[in-house]
Amino acid sequence: MPGVATIGVYCFTGETFSQKLLAADVRLLVDVRQRRGVRGSQFAWANARRLQALLAGAGIAYVHHKKLAPTTELRQLQYREDDRHGVGKRSRRVLASEYVERYTHEILDRVDLGPLVAEFPAAGRAALLCVECNAAACHRGLIAARLASEYGFTVTDLVP
Repeated sequence: MPGVATIGVYCFTGETFSQKLLAADVRLLVDVRQRRGVRGSQFAWANARRLQALLAGAGIAYVHHKKLAPTTELRQLQYREDDRHGVGKRSRRVLASEYVERYTHEILDRVDLGPLVAEFPAAGRAALLCVECNAAACHRGLIAARLASEYGFTVTDLVP
């Protein structure tokens, strides 16, 4: 059964990030962020150009699938819920139920994942990238779950 991984920027340094991808035999990184930048100097390595250079140096291909990113409105909805519960995206453990419902209906249900799956490497695996450390607190976990249910992928969440 083919596998797909998920990984979040906030868990890693640039060095540990590429090491984790290589150890998991990731051959393609699928960036599902709307904006390919991350605030904070400690995460400068994850901004688009630097990230692509880091991956190229490790022999890992890169694609950006913005159509799978949540809209600004959806992100704001999640941030309001985070504020209500006193958590931030770096400490969030789960997504708000309204966010999950709307992301699924407004984004995931409208995207044909077939072309994405066709890009996956024949050997090794692909990994879905966003910023949150915990896949259950990020839309990439919803994408991974859909890939598992529709295409039979096993899902591995890469954490330190």
